[in-house]
Amino acid sequence: MSEAHPIIAITGSSGAGTTTVREAFTDIFRREGLCAAFVDGDSFLRYERADMHRAIETANREGRPISHFGPEVNRFDLLETCFRQYAETGQAEVRDYIREDRAVEFGCEPGSFDAPRMLPENSELLVYEGLHGGVVANSWTRRHMSASHNPVVIERRQLNKQNGIDVAQYVDFLIGVVPVVNLEWIQKIHRDMQTKGIPAEETTTTILRRLQDYIHFMTPQFSLTDINIQRVPLVDTSNPFISRDVPSPSESMLVCRFREPKQYDFPNMLKQFAGAFMSRSNTLVIPGGKLRMALEVICTPRIMELIRTARDQSKTT
Repeated sequence: MSEAHPIIAITGSSGAGTTTVREAFTDIFRREGLCAAFVDGDSFLRYERADMHRAIETANREGRPISHFGPEVNRFDLLETCFRQYAETGQAEVRDYIREDRAVEFGCEPGSFDAPRMLPENSELLVYEGLHGGVVANSWTRRHMSASHNPVVIERRQLNKQNGIDVAQYVDFLIGVVPVVNLEWIQKIHRDMQTKGIPAEETTTTILRRLQDYIHFMTPQFSLTDINIQRVPLVDTSNPFISRDVPSPSESMLVCRFREPKQYDFPNMLKQFAGAFMSRSNTLVIPGGKLRMALEVICTPRIMELIRTARDQSKTT
């Protein structure tokens, strides 16, 4: 963490809603006149798209688990270095992963990386959106069944170049966006069909392939977050693989868990959201359609506190 150069990380699986949080934060920064530098999680992938496909195909042939959640296809070391450099200096070098909608802007092929660049000068904070804003990857456990279906064999391995990775230690405000898992799967299946034309059966296979890495590299982050925002559907999602529709926000509730509840004014929050209630002393439940408003009410005071501290720190140096 850094008082002078704060870092905010929004972490969650693809399709979980992290982009909505980032957009809400952009509105907050614009309203408050703040200059933020944004970093996308895909910037720290290990491979460009074609090489990624080859790596996945090779791993599948060899019977090895591999996914976008794990260290085999991510440079956790580069992400940690980026956060450390920014926390220390307010600057860092990044590269951009080029998506289809920005290929013309960058003059690069979709799925490739642009040349490394420095973050904009004079930013007041860094905002990360992606899968691994709070990842800690000292080692991990692989579970696999032998061909003869013997009991599960546990194999503990370590990445020589990535031992001791602790991205979370540099983050000043860590937000987890995590729908209940069945809802997350429904969202991914429908998102892949609508935006990429991927059949539901193929996405289901991807979900199963990624599950082990999700357990080891995604789930632990949500124990480190300052705030978790979990969308809970109020309709039946018991079989996500045959669900025809994604539950709408009005068919959901947002369960917001606060790691340090004493820092937040819950009586004031309850007044601002009709139908809100406290399910525990550290957990606020609000209607699902109020996500953008909830982010502004909950997060703006914390963001401004970080900025005031950073500005005071700069005056003394």
